[in-house]
Amino acid sequence: MDLLTTLSGSAMERFFPAGWNLGVIDKLGDLRGEGLAKPRPWWNPGFQLVPCGTLADFDTMLGHAIALEIRQAKEQGRQLAMILPVGPMGMYRWAVWFLKQWGVDCLHVHGFNMDEWSDAQGNTLPGDHPGAFQHAMEQAFYGPLGAATVPLSQRHFATREKLPTYADRIGELKSKGARLVTVFGIGRVCHIAFWEPQFAGEYPSAREWAADTHRLGAKLHPLTIEQNALTSFKSWTTRVPAFANTIGPGLFLQSDGILGGADGMLGRGMQWQGLSLRMTLAHEPTPWIPSSHMTTLPGKLFVLSELLDGLDPECN
Repeated sequence: MDLLTTLSGSAMERFFPAGWNLGVIDKLGDLRGEGLAKPRPWWNPGFQLVPCGTLADFDTMLGHAIALEIRQAKEQGRQLAMILPVGPMGMYRWAVWFLKQWGVDCLHVHGFNMDEWSDAQGNTLPGDHPGAFQHAMEQAFYGPLGAATVPLSQRHFATREKLPTYADRIGELKSKGARLVTVFGIGRVCHIAFWEPQFAGEYPSAREWAADTHRLGAKLHPLTIEQNALTSFKSWTTRVPAFANTIGPGLFLQSDGILGGADGMLGRGMQWQGLSLRMTLAHEPTPWIPSSHMTTLPGKLFVLSELLDGLDPECN
């Protein structure tokens, strides 16, 4: 007895994205260890899964990878466009530490925050509000860099006014030789940024889905709301906005490189990200599972090793 055998007539019957084959997804839950980590036919030859033994390892290794991208672009004399997340976050202090140790500044870096909480019209919180992603980035990354930080004119946040300009700004940078790197986490419903799986049903084809660059006032899936209630709002669900501004696949799929992170362990054996990770790695790419496309790009996905272990039930 499980969800598949009890779904009919339940409150969950129309809860999941319409394009999800729950039977296929259920089988992915059996994968573990080497069976999960082995490359699939659609993986980019340059895509690499990087297990991390502890959260401290994860933060340090992902932070080092971010700093290394910035350093290498500096050494090559290239501009660097980085699409950046708020979540995961622990890697930013290590990126700052490495850059300061190396004496590398960020004058050549252009930061594009991938998303921001909003209302249905795309209006966002003031940038200095404690709940705003702009505030989080200033506190975690831009501020601690001090004199070596990214120039104010090169920091872009996903507001109603600025998000629609991302595609042209990034396109212009790339046309002049800039490298585009997307740093990302994987959502409970396998979103990238706040690009939700149910959006797939609005597009006539996968090609049109893949071309869309952004969305203002995107309607979030209930699992996204609850994920953020647990991970960012200390269970206070009523404080989580139901909409967000977000980049789309028309931007993140144009990346020259990716740096991803999966750190969704809660402690005492509890977690929220194991099945989402399996859908990302082992499901053939589909617009209904946005994160499944990230394996088609070159780069690294850093994961807590525990997430690669079996998803055996454990009562807590």
